[in-house]
Amino acid sequence: MDEQAKQEALRQAVLDKHTKVCICRVVSKAAIKKAIADGAKSFEDVKKATGAGTGSCKGMRCKHTIEELLKEYK
Repeated sequence: MDEQAKQEALRQAVLDKHTKVCICRVVSKAAIKKAIADGAKSFEDVKKATGAGTGSCKGMRCKHTIEELLKEYK
């Protein structure tokens, strides 16, 4: 991996850590991606692993984004 690719990977990792997918439970994109990497295959799996979707809106704000991440990182 060249230096530019390393820098881009680092930038993405920082953004993922600070990007909140589930606002109610303050769950980051990085946490969602880790759950997917660890075997989560559905919204329910991610919900169990991270707590995303269990806040006051019951997933109305984050479910779509989580489903898109599941498609992207399977």
